[in-house]
Amino acid sequence: MIQFKKLSFSFLVNFFLFVMLMIGIQNSSQQKKVNLLVTKSIDLPVAFIIGTSFISGSIIGGILSIY
Repeated sequence: MIQFKKLSFSFLVNFFLFVMLMIGIQNSSQQKKVNLLVTKSIDLPVAFIIGTSFISGSIIGGILSIY
């Protein structure tokens, strides 16, 4: 039960961080392409790339700390 609370809290906090990220990058002018394994992505704002990397790392760290 405690693990479920920690996991749900982690997802909830990271969801709100993601929403704030979406609101914050509305007027971002710097854009870069991300190199994927096979191809490149579309032009994405640099703040979005950094923010999603931080949020995904936070989610994975929250999951790994439970187990």
